[in-house]
Amino acid sequence: MNIIKTQNGENLTVKVEGRLDTVTAPQLDSELKASIEGIKTLTLDFSALEYISSAGLRVLLSMQKLMNKQGEMIVKGSSAAILEIFEVTGFIDLLNIE
Repeated sequence: MNIIKTQNGENLTVKVEGRLDTVTAPQLDSELKASIEGIKTLTLDFSALEYISSAGLRVLLSMQKLMNKQGEMIVKGSSAAILEIFEVTGFIDLLNIE
């Protein structure tokens, strides 16, 4: 997995490339938690994300809860396969997906 962060003032965009699974989810969790102080809009760019497991979904849920307190979290660029996972798990209703 590759993580590319771009910050513009109170806006942080994080592009996640590859697989978000049991092995890589803790890395993303750490990177996000270390980066969101003072952030009002967190955008997760999943245009290069190939796969997400339940461990990855837990990271998203955790970040959504944190961002609800200080701003908003947007998930964009998800492939049809990732969107299907969001649909089946009910995350489609929990996340702001563009």
